[in-house]
Amino acid sequence: MGIRDKAILTRGNIPRTLTKLSLQMWIGILAMSVFNLVDTFFIGHLGAKELAAMGFTFPVVLIIHSIALGLGIGAAAVISRAIGEGNEYRMKRLTTDAIFLSFIIVTVFVIAGSLTIDPLFRMLGAEPEIVKLIKSYMRIWYIGVPFVVIPMVGNNAIRATGDTKTPSIIMLTGVCINAILDPLLIFGFGPFPRMELAGAAITTVFSRSVTLIMALLILIRREKMITFRIPGAREVLASWRSILYISLPAAGTNLITPLTAAVITRLIAAYGAVTVAGFGVALRIEMFSLSIIGALSSVLTPFVGQNLGARQNMRIKEGVKFSYLFSLLWGAFIFILFLFLSKHIAMLFNKNPLVVSTTSLYMVVVSISYGFLGIVMLSASTFNALNKPLSAAGLMIIRMFVFYVPLAFLGSLYFGISGIFFAAAVANTLGAILGFLWLRKGLEH
Repeated sequence: MGIRDKAILTRGNIPRTLTKLSLQMWIGILAMSVFNLVDTFFIGHLGAKELAAMGFTFPVVLIIHSIALGLGIGAAAVISRAIGEGNEYRMKRLTTDAIFLSFIIVTVFVIAGSLTIDPLFRMLGAEPEIVKLIKSYMRIWYIGVPFVVIPMVGNNAIRATGDTKTPSIIMLTGVCINAILDPLLIFGFGPFPRMELAGAAITTVFSRSVTLIMALLILIRREKMITFRIPGAREVLASWRSILYISLPAAGTNLITPLTAAVITRLIAAYGAVTVAGFGVALRIEMFSLSIIGALSSVLTPFVGQNLGARQNMRIKEGVKFSYLFSLLWGAFIFILFLFLSKHIAMLFNKNPLVVSTTSLYMVVVSISYGFLGIVMLSASTFNALNKPLSAAGLMIIRMFVFYVPLAFLGSLYFGISGIFFAAAVANTLGAILGFLWLRKGLEH
């Protein structure tokens, strides 16, 4: 396949193209959301304490995912632009150097994370009994971090070509392995020992290692996007600079969400570990609910990147407009769904009344703003693809630290747990208004 054949996003009907690619991508993102829900489902049947332990780990797991996603966004943005320009050598160099860079960064975080499990989770408000459970999971999970990060970067490189089906198949494979092994290793069946949280961690590491192998094989054999030519140091550093120019602000932008989740988790910990368990379940359901918006957001990056490289600005504007409209309609649908089914969905994970009420309250209150949260996500993706990563970072920082965190503190003080959740809904709405106005101005220049 030639470089020009890969530039498929610079032509064709825009709504049809974005819808088709988003649906393909959605399968993969949905699979990853199911990945988290499957873990939560089985661990929830161990007990409320185990579920609380997973609730505390969620911000940390999100931090690693955010770093991986940031690297992937940076890689996808520069690779898609090289494809749009028709520069095959640069496409291969950027892909190869992005994967090598991700390996170096991951190694640092594995070492740092493994050495700080105890103090970190005590700081988040976990009691000694819960910290013991957390350790049994995180010690193993950290070993598998390279298997989480490198496939995410590789899949984003594949998406830069406009192929969203293959990354989805890769992620779906990992989910299927996880769903099969989870109950076997968590509860112990047949020759498999009962390992509880440690079993869930081992399953995650193994399933993600399979996705790593698949992603690399696709990049090397089919797409031929990996080069084994040994470059000079200056050439590698030039690639890293172009990737990190977008990746660092994008990773920083994505890190804002888990860091905020950590702050909110600390606030909610004041209401007890069981409340944290309900909050953790709600966050995983939220990821699942917004997976289609996440898919569209992921597709929008290579779409904007290829059209930017091909100088087709009108296609960019039409694509963003279509994406915004879809987000609002999807958000309205999810809100109506949760309004009637939130308690029934919450009870699938745990029957504890406090877990159910916390999860259900979050689902109803925050889902009012899901359509607006989607606009924030889509705006940030477009800014990154437009080579304006600082604007994307600025948007997320304002949404979280100017709107959400201060409102959550005030909401907790005056209205308790419901005040925290209403703060999220207000922050999402204000963030969407800011993102819409900011991006509209950016597209005019």
